[in-house]
Amino acid sequence: MNLRNDTDLTKEGSVTSSFGLLGGLALLVMLGLNLRPLIASISPLQGAIRADTGMSFQAVGLLTTLPFLCMGLVALMSARLAARLGEGRGVSLGLMLILFGCLIRIINPSGTALLVTALIGGVGIAIIQTLLPGRIKRDFPGRVPLAMGIYSASLMSGGGLAAWLSPRIAAQTDSWSLGVGLWFIPAVIALAGWLWKVAQPRGSRSPVAANRLWRFPRAWVLALYFGIINAGYSSVIAWLPAYYQQLGWNTSHSGLLLAWMTIFQVMAALTMPMLAQRQRGIDRRMLLSVSLLAQLIGYLGLILLPGPGALIWIAIAGFGLGACFGLGLILALDHHPEPHIAGQLAAFMQGIGFMINAMSPWVSGALRQATGNFIAVWIMLALGAAAMMALTLVFRPSQYEKLGLEQA
Repeated sequence: MNLRNDTDLTKEGSVTSSFGLLGGLALLVMLGLNLRPLIASISPLQGAIRADTGMSFQAVGLLTTLPFLCMGLVALMSARLAARLGEGRGVSLGLMLILFGCLIRIINPSGTALLVTALIGGVGIAIIQTLLPGRIKRDFPGRVPLAMGIYSASLMSGGGLAAWLSPRIAAQTDSWSLGVGLWFIPAVIALAGWLWKVAQPRGSRSPVAANRLWRFPRAWVLALYFGIINAGYSSVIAWLPAYYQQLGWNTSHSGLLLAWMTIFQVMAALTMPMLAQRQRGIDRRMLLSVSLLAQLIGYLGLILLPGPGALIWIAIAGFGLGACFGLGLILALDHHPEPHIAGQLAAFMQGIGFMINAMSPWVSGALRQATGNFIAVWIMLALGAAAMMALTLVFRPSQYEKLGLEQA
């Protein structure tokens, strides 16, 4: 990677300097709200979708798997993506793909169209998620944990809002396709806000370094870690409502569980990075361990006492999942002070990590198909959380400078 200082950054403009900290954070919220509805709106309506389209559990699982797979593949191409498009046009393209993906679901409510739009929208989500972490580190110096927390919280809020509203929209309109498709509206709003505030002038490019991080063991460790600590999210949003529908809950009430979980995800996404902001130094191991322990307790609760303690276990697991996403990104950005190298490391971590995330709902669907219930899914996620608690110990900040990442 190239360590040179970037004199061209002024061409991009800083969110913070151009219209203030609050404006920059508001823009992060607008963007984050669009990054999960295309995925999270499917789960509460999967019964109606399967009945209408004839899709199997595994095929419906692909509607979650494909966007996460796109997130991984696009993140691995982040250097070329940013060099060709720049952040302004890249984020604009991402929002337009989300917008069109949702619209197609309204126009053509078929199983094939759902799979195609999962790819289209997944690419859009992936582009935005790949470009934002480096920009956050650059545009919010000294406030990276705060900005990352707000971004993470808005991302999870969008998923929870979709899980809550989609079945209600479908019930009111007697159309599941409107329930999963009307999320083009926030994409239009976010696109207008992005173009108005920070879109790049034509011809401007975001300087990026060559991505050779695959040569560094730490990059792979971070990628594995990020993938597994967040794998629960993709499986939970795909199958939690179906799990409780199997236990006798109706569609609306089971969809509310994701909204309930989102409340605690958002709380964690805000409070845990704020604690990281306040702590001395950049040792995130304690916060990450607490977050993973919360996931483990939540999954064990879903296995042992799913009925009586449903809201408790989902709240605890949601808190752990909400904290891990933002803290995982902060952990990667902590590894190097230079924004472009840190951004490339975060992109590589997300690339491999989201591929792991992509496999989680597909494997979960296969386990459900093979066993007839979801207990094996929660056992798999619990084992993953326990293993990552042990791996957390290797992230000692005193070793970061010895990793040689500046040579990438």
